[in-house]
Amino acid sequence: MSEADARGGGRERDGPGNIADLLRALPVFPPGLPQFDPRSVPADPVSLFWTWLRDAVRDQVPGPQAMVVATADDAGRVSSRVLLCKDVDEAGRWYFASSAGSVKGRELAVNPRAALTFYWPQQGRQVRVRGTAAPAGRQASAADFLALSPASRAEALDGHQSQPLDGLNELDAALRRAQARISADPSLVAAAWTLYAVPAEDVEFWQADTRRRHIRVQYQRTADGWKHRLLWP
Repeated sequence: MSEADARGGGRERDGPGNIADLLRALPVFPPGLPQFDPRSVPADPVSLFWTWLRDAVRDQVPGPQAMVVATADDAGRVSSRVLLCKDVDEAGRWYFASSAGSVKGRELAVNPRAALTFYWPQQGRQVRVRGTAAPAGRQASAADFLALSPASRAEALDGHQSQPLDGLNELDAALRRAQARISADPSLVAAAWTLYAVPAEDVEFWQADTRRRHIRVQYQRTADGWKHRLLWP
């Protein structure tokens, strides 16, 4: 081995500099982004969300129902993860589900503030929702649980999310036990499974533009209904 090789100079080294170069070289937006005229937006954010969601489905955006859900604990430490949006109703409530014993469930119990973000990169679109999450009720939570696939129900029934795991054999055994319980009782519902509703306080729609003339429209809930305004990009 040469002295240069011993110092790491004889080969390309992976490191923060190379990662930064790679990230800067990646394209940011695809060509042919859709047009968005903020002068013609509907009066409420749910109607616009529905239009954008249908556009994402039509254009075969992978997982258009996926969203980042951000929560924080009582000390203000933020965590986030990707979940599936379960519904959006006319009252402007966005829904997701999880175990009340999970990290997100425990955080929402002490700090119910939540932020949701949808990102549809093929269209250069984001939708951001902020509000205070609350359980939608036991009946709605049970209905959501029973609508899950058997595998998803078994995973949720186990009830050890985010806890330390000794090995995959332990996981496999727990899933087999949960699957057997579900097979024996198809109406079984995990006691901690919770459907959360997030009544939006504000919703922002962000449309990218290749000229960096991005368009941002923010809806805010007021006592008189929804109001919207443009924001600087």
